[in-house]
Amino acid sequence: MSGNRTKSKPAGLPIIHEFAAGIDIGSRFHVVAVSPDLSDESVRTFQAFTGDLRRMADWLISIGIKTVAMESTGVYWVAAYEILESRGIDVILANAREVRAVPGRKSDVNDAQWLQRLHACGLLRASFRPSRDIAALRAYLRSRERHLDYAAAHIQHMQKALTFMNLQLHHVISDITGATGMKIIRAIVAGVRDPEILAAMRDIRCKSSVETVRAALVGNYQPEHVFALKQALALYDFYQECVAECDVQIEQVVAALNANRQKPEAPLPKARHRTSQPNDVNFDVRSAMYQLAGTDLTQIHGIGPFLALRLVAECGTDLSRWRTSKHFTSWLTLSPGCRISGGKVLSAYTRKTSNRITAALRLAAVTVGRTNTALGAFYRRLAARIGNAKAVTATARKIAVLFYNAMRFGMDYKDPGADHYEQQYRERVLKQLHRRAAQFGLILRPQNSVVAECVS
Repeated sequence: MSGNRTKSKPAGLPIIHEFAAGIDIGSRFHVVAVSPDLSDESVRTFQAFTGDLRRMADWLISIGIKTVAMESTGVYWVAAYEILESRGIDVILANAREVRAVPGRKSDVNDAQWLQRLHACGLLRASFRPSRDIAALRAYLRSRERHLDYAAAHIQHMQKALTFMNLQLHHVISDITGATGMKIIRAIVAGVRDPEILAAMRDIRCKSSVETVRAALVGNYQPEHVFALKQALALYDFYQECVAECDVQIEQVVAALNANRQKPEAPLPKARHRTSQPNDVNFDVRSAMYQLAGTDLTQIHGIGPFLALRLVAECGTDLSRWRTSKHFTSWLTLSPGCRISGGKVLSAYTRKTSNRITAALRLAAVTVGRTNTALGAFYRRLAARIGNAKAVTATARKIAVLFYNAMRFGMDYKDPGADHYEQQYRERVLKQLHRRAAQFGLILRPQNSVVAECVS
């Protein structure tokens, strides 16, 4: 009897997406896998040229594919993603960290088939990808940031050339790219050598006296060092022009985003700070962001107009992509880790990340820690108890939560002040002490009442 029994095969995972495909992205070619039920040739290879990508999209549409999963391999996935998305296919960009650890996949064909099977069973999570207009804004801002980094390198080259000529300009002015510094550097490149003439270009706001500036501008001019200064200045000016061009594009994209949005009925609140940063974009960002977000994000301590623009460019305006603020802060890797096995916490360290917004929020948290605000008091209390590093992460997380609530629910942030926060902390500690004392059958009394009973 036992020999005639047929062993039943274990049932596989249920198919969630029947018309799903998987693509293994490469620099030269892409391998596409579909279900064998949809095509006799279930695996095909396409070159990375644009014409081949279009033929790949035509083939997927012809066999009825509705959704595609691919790994985020370098930047090679961007063109395939955009072409497939423009053809109406739902594209899932899977995190390579979640699928790369599967053993036994040693070829591109196996990779593509494995992605297709995981996606068909609904086991892949889509990475965040903003809409087309937000992606354009993000690209312009990242290009602008890159140009500023290049310009900063040439500032160092200018300072090095000045040091070779023993011109101690950086010791007598705070910034060589300011009004005084740039006038003097341009005059030196133009051939001016007289320290009297150069010192007369000192701006009235410069703290150093004319005599100090004159003494610092007596230099040992050598042709090769002047040549290096000239080239560094030209490159610095070139990248400043590139930044200005990026500002024009950013203003146009933001204006297009606000084209169909009504301005809030309430007037724009008064700015908390009137000073502008040296590298601010060259248009009224605060008013544009007030219309785009529907609330004034700059009222949140630590978020200025430019950081608000960067946050929107990286996260978009629709934060419902993250169900709660906890999901949002987890995506930013500002939440504690959760590695638990057998009821024991193995690790609670925050995962490392290269997210640009996370780095910006951490810098904002450090700045907020020096202010007399509720967030500043929160930072200082945690820094004294668990250290500066964890305090920065916790404060950055609070700022991210405030941004999430403002963007998704239209929350208007009003700072209660450091004193209010300290009073709340004191009441919370006293409540805990009273509860612990009651557990031991004790009653806590204020010190003044005890002294009064002893005197009586």
